[in-house]
Amino acid sequence: MSKSPVFEFLLLLLFILIALAADATVATPVTVNQQFKEAPQFYNSVDCPVIVDEEDSSILCSDQAVHVAMTLDTAYIRGSMAAILSVLQHSSCPQNIAFHFVASAKANASLLRATISSSFPYLNFRVYPFDDSSVSRLISTSIRSALDCPLNYARSYLANLLPLCVRRVVYLDSDLVLVDDIAKLAATPLGDDSVLAAPEHCNANFTAYFTPTFWSNPSLSLTFANRKPCYFNTGVMKINLDRWREGDYTTKIEEWMELQKRIRIYELGSLPPFLLVFAGNIVPVDHRWNQHGLGGDNFRGLCRDLHPGPVSLLHWSGKGKPWARLDANRPCPLDALWAPYDLLQTPFALDS
Repeated sequence: MSKSPVFEFLLLLLFILIALAADATVATPVTVNQQFKEAPQFYNSVDCPVIVDEEDSSILCSDQAVHVAMTLDTAYIRGSMAAILSVLQHSSCPQNIAFHFVASAKANASLLRATISSSFPYLNFRVYPFDDSSVSRLISTSIRSALDCPLNYARSYLANLLPLCVRRVVYLDSDLVLVDDIAKLAATPLGDDSVLAAPEHCNANFTAYFTPTFWSNPSLSLTFANRKPCYFNTGVMKINLDRWREGDYTTKIEEWMELQKRIRIYELGSLPPFLLVFAGNIVPVDHRWNQHGLGGDNFRGLCRDLHPGPVSLLHWSGKGKPWARLDANRPCPLDALWAPYDLLQTPFALDS
């Protein structure tokens, strides 16, 4: 019995709808639904070295450049834009800064790249895909779900993601702004064998970052024997990638994460593995370079004050982010220091 043309048409239409539905469930690309203003162009001062392109090289590979690494995603893109602007605005040699952005391999990299380019047409940057599956199997649940995002662990893989020609890098979180020249931080000497430098906080209760299970097991707690471990925030670090690669520190961090999957030895995301590997063995940096904790605690996001002393970098680590609090009309006093770097294009902007 032959089928009617109408029946065949309806059958074909059904197959098309099923195929479209299947495609929709496989991957729905995340879009950047915010529009950002174009930032001013920033120029080098007369004293800046001129970086000349070498054979098969560029500023993105030059030892003379200041290399900055950040993660990039749709959730924190507004913070990233503000951070980039603050770095450029306070740099004496902004044209000598090379940005290395790490984005999830599942993200729409071309859209993220276009978003950055539209606000910073002259920026020296590259976007590197990060395979979430390389770390997702190692992640244990923590006290705040945002800390469990695989991209939050990308800082442990910079030595693998960035080209070998990038030998030293300043890693920055997306929820901060600089009010000083990043070249000063990048110039921090690492001595003969140190891998990284960061502001230390030796008055913090270091034992609180690990569980009683960890401290009650001598084979684990002896990890810190012959060290004077202090807390440091991993949102601001200068890293010698050559030494990281030589010491295979990514594997050392992963080994602690694998143990965490079997025995719960900490509660806080990507920070404790860094402490286990590096605490007590880093070069301390002046606290002015990470006035952290401005986002409040990890549960309530309460307002915080600045630590005593000078300020070169403000960091809204913690639950509360300045853009979210400003949008909700519930800002903390210090959020006013972030607002001037916000490039979000408001729908009803008026010319002055």
